[in-house]
Amino acid sequence: MISVIDFGCGNTHAFINAFKRLNVPANIARSVAEVEKAEKIVLPGVGSFDYVMNNFNNSGLRDVVEQKVLVEKIDVIGVCAGMQIFAETSDEGNEKGLGWIKGHIQQFDTSLIKHKTKLPHMGWNTVNPVNNQLFEGIDVSSRFYFVHSYYFANSNPENIAATTNYAGSFTSAVKRDNIYGVQFHPEKSHGNGLQLLKNFAEL
Repeated sequence: MISVIDFGCGNTHAFINAFKRLNVPANIARSVAEVEKAEKIVLPGVGSFDYVMNNFNNSGLRDVVEQKVLVEKIDVIGVCAGMQIFAETSDEGNEKGLGWIKGHIQQFDTSLIKHKTKLPHMGWNTVNPVNNQLFEGIDVSSRFYFVHSYYFANSNPENIAATTNYAGSFTSAVKRDNIYGVQFHPEKSHGNGLQLLKNFAEL
C-alpha cells in the first residue's frame, strides 16, 4: 500500500486519483497508525518552505515517517515543496529542513530569465533524466508540469536524478538510496506523470 501523507500541504486526492488510474493500492495517511502500515510513502507539498516544514513538524507524523524512511528504508517520493524539505536549508525561510539529502533551496536568478513574467517557473518544461529507475519508459526530454520559484541546489552530483533548463540548468529531481524527490507535479503531468508514479510503485 502506498500512503500519501496528509499534513495539510498538498492535494492528496490528486495522487489517490492517479494511483486509481494505475490500479495501484493507495490511501491517505493522517495518523501515526496509518503511516506505520505504509509500504511506500508520497510526501506532497504546496506552499513556502517554512510553512510546509512547520506543518510537517506539527503534524505529529515526522517521527514515524522518518522511522519508515530512514530506519526501515521504505521508498519515499517528495513532490514540489515536499521534495524541497528534503534539503538542509532554504533561502525561502529560517526553518531547518529534514536534511535527508545534502543541499540548499535557493531562488532562481531572475537576471538570467529573459521573458517578462520571470517567477514563478510555471507550466510545462522538459525534464532530462539521469539514469535511474524512476524515469524508466519515459522518453528523454519529456515534459512535466512545474510551479515554483525556488529549486534544489544539490551539493552532491550523485544525488541528481534529472535536470531542467530555466535560468540555466537546475536539478529537477533528486535521489539518495530509497529517497526520491521531484520538483515538478507528476499528478498534473498526464501520461508522463502517470508513468513516473507507476515506476515509483514498482520500485
